[in-house]
Amino acid sequence: MAADESTSTIKKRFDAIKLESTEENRRAYRELLFTAPGAQDYISGVIMYDETLRQKTEDGVPFPAYLSQHGMLPGIKVDMGAKPLAGFPGETITEGLDGLRERLAEYYKLGAKFAKWRAVIDIGSEIPSRYAIDANAEALARYATLCQEAGIVPIVEPEVLMDGAHTLERCEEVTNVVLDRVFSHLFAARVFLEGMILKPNMVVAGKKSAQKASPEQVAEATVRTLKRQVPAAVPGIAFLSGGQSPVEATLHLSLMNAAGPLPWALTFSYGRALQEDALNAWGGKSGGYSGGQKALLMRAKLNGLAATGAYKGTMETSAA
Repeated sequence: MAADESTSTIKKRFDAIKLESTEENRRAYRELLFTAPGAQDYISGVIMYDETLRQKTEDGVPFPAYLSQHGMLPGIKVDMGAKPLAGFPGETITEGLDGLRERLAEYYKLGAKFAKWRAVIDIGSEIPSRYAIDANAEALARYATLCQEAGIVPIVEPEVLMDGAHTLERCEEVTNVVLDRVFSHLFAARVFLEGMILKPNMVVAGKKSAQKASPEQVAEATVRTLKRQVPAAVPGIAFLSGGQSPVEATLHLSLMNAAGPLPWALTFSYGRALQEDALNAWGGKSGGYSGGQKALLMRAKLNGLAATGAYKGTMETSAA
């Protein structure tokens, strides 16, 4: 579960339910997610934001310790966000390498077992440029090497955004190039591939595209791309949801797993697609606490089934 929203991003989520984004409200919401009864049956780890990693349950148990005690690995987002790439309008570079070695050492002491770094690649008429792809790929590789040096497993997240009007075919083309360059840089940086997780986008048409792709087309194009670009040495691929609805993200994952056998485990590392139902059910009210946890558990269970290829759309209504 990706629960690593920055303070500004979680404010947008809270604005939607008319809840003030105070440190206590953020803590209470994360506790709702982490302590949902049965969540550990379907969620193996949680990515946290710096603030969250340092917070505690209402009973005073540090979140990393609570998660570890309940069979979920604590993780930490370590990048400092995507900033405009100088000289390349419309493109970004993810920052945060300065001082990362020292921060990783501290996060390790706080209990983090894995980390995440997100690179953002946008598709437009003239972008992405090869330079922007390579700059982000190199940063991902340097981050991953530093993580492994610190005894922390790196999640490598190159996200080709689904914003824009591009077709599924254009997304597949760009995703192929991005993954090719990412693994070239990972290999050059001597990253131990067996000790990392890839967190890619699925191959989907842009939100504004007139040509909508079917779930089957998305699954087929994504698996084809991964087979071409991801070495079998990588043990797991945990998809980001990237703006898909909870149902879409779950269905796409299930269809991919049903197409097996595949050389890597395909699973989920969703943020909004895992939390959206829970956030709305909770609504920031104490009376919605139990309902929020039940909504999270249902979504987690359905995604757990999708990770084995056993999810069906009809389960949405029966699970409710």
